Amino acid sequence: MGKLTHFDGEGRARMVDVGGKATTRRMAVVSGKVIMKPQTLRRIMDKKMEKGDVLGIARVAGIMAAKRTGEIIPLCHPLSIDTVEIDFQPDVRRSEVKIETTVKSTGKTGVEMEALVATAAAALTIYDMCKAVDRGMIISEIMLLKKSGGKSGKYVRG
Repeated sequence: MGKLTHFDGEGRARMVDVGGKATTRRMAVVSGKVIMKPQTLRRIMDKKMEKGDVLGIARVAGIMAAKRTGEIIPLCHPLSIDTVEIDFQPDVRRSEVKIETTVKSTGKTGVEMEALVATAAAALTIYDMCKAVDRGMIISEIMLLKKSGGKSGKYVRG
């Protein structure tokens, strides 16, 4: 395990200086899911939820969250993001909505946090929009699937 870079020699939190790092194409893919009652999923898929198009609003919330990650996570750098793509796969058999977020940027630091925050915000928005009919929903398994770019190179979950 490498040295923790968000702490100085005395153990104080610091923002990492990325000024000397090379600008490279960065990409991260994150997944997560929201487990719910079958009737909740049916209402989402039929666009019968009182608050509106759940997945459409969740997509916008995730994109907005990715763009604001540097304001939410204390030591994250604010980034110029090239694209955020959020896809939803309803799974009727498991009564869940799978979320997959891809974030791309050309810069000096990775976009893993942006993809993680976007996925979490999309999942939380699904919960918020459906909680009136299903307070037992579970948000789970938010994880980095793969990343590329930068000094550490590629990562793919095994």
